[in-house]
Formats: sequence, structure tokens, C-alpha cells
Amino acid sequence: MWDYSEKVKEHFFNPRNAGALDSPNGVGDVGSIKCGDALRLMLKVDPESETILDASFQTFGCGSAIASSSALTEIIKGKTLDEALKVSNQDIADWLDGLPPEKMHCSVMGREALQAAIANYRGEEWKDDHEEGALICKCFAIDAVLIEDVVRANDLTSVEQVANYTKAGGGCASCHEGIEEILAKVAKEHCTAPTAATRATPAAVPAAAAAAPRLTSFQRMRKIEETIEAIRPMLQRDHGDIEIVEIDGKNIYVNLKGACVGCMMEAATLNGVQTKLVEALGEFVRLLPASQMAKA
Repeated sequence: MWDYSEKVKEHFFNPRNAGALDSPNGVGDVGSIKCGDALRLMLKVDPESETILDASFQTFGCGSAIASSSALTEIIKGKTLDEALKVSNQDIADWLDGLPPEKMHCSVMGREALQAAIANYRGEEWKDDHEEGALICKCFAIDAVLIEDVVRANDLTSVEQVANYTKAGGGCASCHEGIEEILAKVAKEHCTAPTAATRATPAAVPAAAAAAPRLTSFQRMRKIEETIEAIRPMLQRDHGDIEIVEIDGKNIYVNLKGACVGCMMEAATLNGVQTKLVEALGEFVRLLPASQMAKA
């Protein structure tokens, strides 16, 4: 479904420094199993030189989360804490020869875990929870500060990119207005408006989405139907199925059927189909269960 580099595959199948670290003196926990990704980064730091002697991780997440965590531990070993703090999420992705745009949030999570672990070692309080009134995405508990930081660090210009890097906006879509306000604020600070060229960089948008021509309403509907029909045989082989219930702007409501109903991989299935639709349409859309139609 996504194009992974050989290095990502290598660090997924053979992760470095995975597992608990004996007597760490710096530990950082980020993410949430409830939201689908969680990471614990453990450091063994030399107190005199503040050099990272060893690092290991435990993670609950996808292959990109495992590969990003593995890469991070390899990158930071031997660095001082101040040097390690300069490691960005893009450095992690570059070290892996790139990550799919939809998986960049895994590298962001690694950067946050590193910040949390170093704060823990130094006896400082590190928070990833939102301030009062600053929660933007309720689906994934993403606050405005994190979104602003990631937008600035990675020159993001669209809600789709923010969803790829932070997950914010990838759920019910009620936070899209808030994300757009943050994007406008950052763009204004830079005194530049985002252009078509900046939105369509290979690192930020799937190539198929960047190159896709604008579709008429009829063509768009047919493209959605064709994409869903192409996926159905794969689900049917596992005694499941999917059907379109309603298309309402960027919201596409579906019913999962058969073995897909209540399956522990239901969310992953919807996410995978949504990604195919984004690639086919050349725009960001949300694939939602029909049960959410009344809430929209």
C-alpha cells in the first residue's frame, strides 16, 4: 500500500536496540495505545559528560513506528544530550531513506520521546498534554502547540500534511478549521502565502495525489466507486466486505460487512481504504463508518 525504503524494511524486520534497557537513567513515554501508537525510549547517560552510552525502545505501533524508533536509538548513541536534542523528526526519516508521507507522524513521535527522556534524566517536567482550551484534535488528543511546532519544523501547508505528520485531522474532521487557522497563523508569521508548488512537494503529498487533475462531481463519484470496488475482493477473500452509504463532500460514509464488523483490524482497514481514496482522488478525504453520519 505504501512505498517503504529498504532501510525501513530492514529496521522493521530486524529492529536495533529493541526491548527493556537495564537500569536506564532517562525514560520518555509518549503516545497512547488507545490512539494506536505508543513509544517508550530508555537512555543510559554518563553523568559526567552527559553522553548517551546506550539507548533502547519499546513500542506499540506500525512498522514505521518500529523502524523510526530503531533508527532513533542508532542515531543518538554516542551523542551528548545537547547534540541529541538537535535531532529532528526529518533527520530520523532521512536516516531511513525516507518515510511515506502518511507515516511521518512516527518520526515525530520519536523526536517527542527523545525530548521526554532527556527531560526525565535532567529532572525536568515534560508535558505532551494540552493546555486549557488548546486541544485541537480530540480524536488523537493533539494540541495546538505540537501542531504549530511540526508545521514550522517541516514547512507544512495543508491539513492533509498535518494529518500525516501528527494524525490531527485524520479522524472526524471537526478540527480542520482549527488546523487551518494554525496554518494561516504560521504562514502569516513567515509573511508568505502557501503556493501550489509548496503544497505539492514529494516529501509532503503522495505523488499520485499531487499530479491528479481536478475531477468533475460525476468523475469524482465514479472514482470513489471504482476505488472501493477494486478493494472489495481483498476483503471478500477474508469473508468481509465494504459498501458505500453516502458521499458528503470530503466525508465518505461506508458500512463494513461480514468478518470486517467488529474485527480488531477495523480501524486499520478503514485507514488503508482512505489512503487509497486520497491517492485516487488527489485530495484529502475521510472514510467514516455510516454510524457517524448522524454525528457529522
